[in-house]
Amino acid sequence: MESFSLILAIVVVTALAFDFTNGFHDTANAMATTISTGALKPKVAVAMSAVLNLVGAFLSVEVANTISKGLVDETGIRPEVIFAALVGAILWNLLTWLVGLPSSSSHALMGGLIGATIASAGTGAVHGDVLVTKVLLPAVAAPIVAGVAAMFATRLSYTLGRKADGKAAEKGYRAGQIASAGLVSLAHGTNDAQKTMGIITLALVAGGVVAPDSDPPTWVILSAGLAIALGTYLGGWRIIRTMGKGLTDLQPQQGFAAQTSAATVILASSHLGFSLSTTHSVSGSVMGAGLGRKGGVVRWSTATRMFVAWGLTLPAAALVGALAEYVTGFGDWGTAVVAVFLVASSAAIWKVSRREVVDHSNVNEAEEPPGVVTTAIAAVTPPPASVPATDDLSATIAAPAPATVAATPEPAAPPAAV
Repeated sequence: MESFSLILAIVVVTALAFDFTNGFHDTANAMATTISTGALKPKVAVAMSAVLNLVGAFLSVEVANTISKGLVDETGIRPEVIFAALVGAILWNLLTWLVGLPSSSSHALMGGLIGATIASAGTGAVHGDVLVTKVLLPAVAAPIVAGVAAMFATRLSYTLGRKADGKAAEKGYRAGQIASAGLVSLAHGTNDAQKTMGIITLALVAGGVVAPDSDPPTWVILSAGLAIALGTYLGGWRIIRTMGKGLTDLQPQQGFAAQTSAATVILASSHLGFSLSTTHSVSGSVMGAGLGRKGGVVRWSTATRMFVAWGLTLPAAALVGALAEYVTGFGDWGTAVVAVFLVASSAAIWKVSRREVVDHSNVNEAEEPPGVVTTAIAAVTPPPASVPATDDLSATIAAPAPATVAATPEPAAPPAAV
């Protein structure tokens, strides 16, 4: 086996940088609903998520093997191709983070790898059957399955909890939400951390450091787990705001249902080796939970922008990856140009983000204004007969009966004051 070359070292460092962006980009998947409902304080939530991401990285290597052995033909792939793929993935992650859109880091990586591979070795080097069965089909199915499951779980939660004490029920759902958020974080580690393991292993095979068809070395698993955990701890507050407040307004019952449904889908896909997007799964479950509560609606203006970003992720990252691979083909100076471009672009995006800082102190302050569709749905949706439109169980118990309002001697007083 050959020793580490400079380009291979650059690829490994760049892969860990991608893993870091994956961490803060996807923190919202596990903790946005927990933070938005107040079940955990923001800093505590991201710290918990970081630890469980690290633990999850050691539980399986099935997804890593899908990337390193299945998606592209690893024979003939140069380390420069992997580097170009990572450039496309990192820039897409940073751009979507800047605008607060929860796009898929997984698909950004896949797109970059596919584009760079095609630019280097042609379309024959991409295994189309693996792309369809283990990437594209799960991308479509995951948000639908998670959304439907979360919608029915939300309705079941409210049905079973109607006669429960309001404060006790809410406290129980908050505890369940914390547990389910931990499960999502663990699932995220088993799925997303492995993607970086797979890409580093593919680079090691391309550089002749490990044999073809090898599993990720232990140092790769550890470094990938640490990188994603560190990124998670820093918190992707912009995307947490969108996921927690921009899509719908969640209560503890909905947060519990959404996270449990998403975790189930993610863990099942990791076991089967599907390179699933945790973003798609959690976003689908959050929307399903929003629709599952009577009177609850989804802010479709935000959801539409998110769907557009999902559709653009693979082709956009593939295009950048292909262009980067073309430039690296000019030799060492071409690789240096791509590296400088990546660093400069990343710094520029970070500088722009400082114009409006979003952090743990203001992540729950701003909400997406309801769009036309959301307002129309809310206007024609009747409130539930036995509980207020908010479905707040504690408010139901504390509120006076309607007859009390009719008997009040001050008819001019607004109902909200009662």
